Amino acid sequence: MKLYNTLTRQKEEFVPVHEGKVGMYVCGPTVYNYIHIGNARPMVVFDTVRRYLEYKGFDVNYVSNFTDVDDKIIKKANEEGVSSSEISERFIKECIKDMEGLNVKPATHHPRATEEIDGMIDMIRKLIEKGIAYEKEGTVYFRTRSFKDYGRLSGKNLDDMQAGIRIAVSDEKEDPMDFVLWKPKKEGEPSWPSPWGDGRPGWHIECSVMSKKYIGSTIDIHAGGEDLVFPHHENEIAQSEAANDEKFAKYWMHNAFLNIDNKKMSKSAGNFFTVREISEKYPLQVIRFFMLSAHYRSPLNFSDTLVEAAKNGLDRILTAVYSLRDSMQTAQGAMSPEDLKNVDTAKELVAKFEAAMEDDFNTADAISAIFELVKLANITAKDGSLEYVEYLYHTITQLCDILGIETEKEEELLDADIEALIEERQAARKAKNYARADEIRNMLADQGIILEDTRAGVKWKRA
Repeated sequence: MKLYNTLTRQKEEFVPVHEGKVGMYVCGPTVYNYIHIGNARPMVVFDTVRRYLEYKGFDVNYVSNFTDVDDKIIKKANEEGVSSSEISERFIKECIKDMEGLNVKPATHHPRATEEIDGMIDMIRKLIEKGIAYEKEGTVYFRTRSFKDYGRLSGKNLDDMQAGIRIAVSDEKEDPMDFVLWKPKKEGEPSWPSPWGDGRPGWHIECSVMSKKYIGSTIDIHAGGEDLVFPHHENEIAQSEAANDEKFAKYWMHNAFLNIDNKKMSKSAGNFFTVREISEKYPLQVIRFFMLSAHYRSPLNFSDTLVEAAKNGLDRILTAVYSLRDSMQTAQGAMSPEDLKNVDTAKELVAKFEAAMEDDFNTADAISAIFELVKLANITAKDGSLEYVEYLYHTITQLCDILGIETEKEEELLDADIEALIEERQAARKAKNYARADEIRNMLADQGIILEDTRAGVKWKRA
């Protein structure tokens, strides 16, 4: 299995630190609002990476944090006149709802920054003791130039990037490139006691501390959006390796940006959409499928035309699954020689799926292999044995599950449709429109739905 390592800028054979186990850390959202469609891409992409690793037999310890203390959270709390914790708690719950809609599996651990302050203080204290960090007027800074490999992840040079640094230059700093580990308390902000006075941690330190606590000093895979490469992930490497004297992460994976109609998403451009807003127009399973239709390192353009195309593609797969499920009700017997020949073809397509996933998790090509399986099923299943139809059904549904595509959803929708038709039939009977009532009964019977009129009302079951 090979994956592209941002650190080395090449594909590398994946060899975890401990055989059979994978420690994976994915930077989570800052919870000050509903997650937007851009936040959803790394959630979907790296959930799929996790699912495939588990399919291959790895025991995956998947950690994804919630940043629940931040300037944006504080600003929103002050605007609403509530505490920062109320804001973060509200939007953690909303984030989890959206993740469930996208069929993103819960992490093994979902640590919150505010619950890990003691660990952050301990790491900062260690960096100060080593002379790699220093305190000025209650603020603790990391001596960036003391870490000789700084810039290796992003490919940036310290001297070249001073002018473009995101952190404001302060007279307190020894060097304009030094970054904040701890900041002093301000009026109206949450704070915690520390050896340097009441305050709160800088953004970068939280992931270094939480990844070590829940995975260990060396992570197998550290992942996130490409916007995190610098400065966040660069700073994580510096402070973690300086504190722990060990390699921080073996492999770095970053997904590319998501654009809206070929333009960068921004509120000022009027093309900023939350996952919740998108869900009002499209089922989130369609959005997940759409996001996996391109390679994770390729920019993804979100447009109605492309999402509709993804919806149609997903419908093709689900229709084949439902057709196979129906065929399982009537097919009989063990595999014929022709079935066995078709099974060999199907196994080749499963191998094609796995080869795509093991080549830097190329979900676009993996989906192509599923489409070929669907085509095979549509051509051969109608004349196949029960054993063959079951094989096709379980094979396609298993590959869909690896991609996080639910194949049971349609049944729930179908149940709602059945109930609606039953209500219409009852109304027709009340109106003495017996022709329509019989028409509905026959329509449902043709779909394998048996109605039973009882004293308690109409009962139904599948034939």
